[in-house]
Amino acid sequence: MASITIRQLDDTLKRKLRVRAAENGHSMEEEARIILRGVLDRQPARPATKFGTAIHKLFLPFGGVELDIPPREPMREPPRFD
Repeated sequence: MASITIRQLDDTLKRKLRVRAAENGHSMEEEARIILRGVLDRQPARPATKFGTAIHKLFLPFGGVELDIPPREPMREPPRFD
């Protein structure tokens, strides 16, 4: 079995771990193992789909649309009010 040391653990977090371990009748070490095992054994969450990608996938069955992009014109200077 491997061992780890967790440095710079926040006092509040340690207190919560101690209380949770006592409530469950475990040592702090056993409670930490249970928490880690529970989190790491879960199925990984699907990566979040970006909004634009989600919309693209939603409308993909309907086919694409080709848009004519108008030519760009140089920017004009705004009028001056002197």
